Amino acid sequence: MQQEGPLPADTAAPTVADGADLDRRLAAALERTGHAVRTLLWRQAYANGLSPIQTQLLLHLSGGARPPRSSDLAAEFDVSAATMSEALTALRRKELVRREPDPGDRRSHVLLLTDAGRRLAGELAHWSDPVTTWLGGAPEADKAGTLRFLLDLIARLHGTGVLAVARTCVTCRFFARAAHDDPELTHHCRLLDTPFGDAALRVDCAEHQPAGEA
Repeated sequence: MQQEGPLPADTAAPTVADGADLDRRLAAALERTGHAVRTLLWRQAYANGLSPIQTQLLLHLSGGARPPRSSDLAAEFDVSAATMSEALTALRRKELVRREPDPGDRRSHVLLLTDAGRRLAGELAHWSDPVTTWLGGAPEADKAGTLRFLLDLIARLHGTGVLAVARTCVTCRFFARAAHDDPELTHHCRLLDTPFGDAALRVDCAEHQPAGEA
């Protein structure tokens, strides 16, 4: 039977769209991708008897150069202090995380992984394998350009207050964009005095200092 009325938007014939429509579809694609990524992470979390935020905390603590305080983590994950305290208490109860006095402020404490927590974090790190397996076959130039595009989007969201924390190259005071004519090594890190290209842009840099910071 012939369908009456207009086709749904996702099955209608492609047309020349205006910029606003393209922007909406890009936002929708990012949301769909984010949903898939969250699903993969949640499956890994539940398989190990953890909540999603507990899993994210273990992964975050395994990659950080400087042990964070609970308040730092609350800002990082954009949750309340009470929510973060509850998640950390659960991880400490499971003997996956421990507290130690903060060397810079003896009144505070920093969080570190225990040996068991580090081992589990290593296993949890494979949550993204389905994504990275597909990405492994994608053209390098496409991946590098997409990384730059996404980091610029993160920087814009951070600048407008949507994201509380962004330790990316493009938000760092040491980053000099397009400082060189070489298209493969176009940017420059003033901290390391090193040229690099889009493919080497960092998503979470331990040496990051916010742009504009003295």
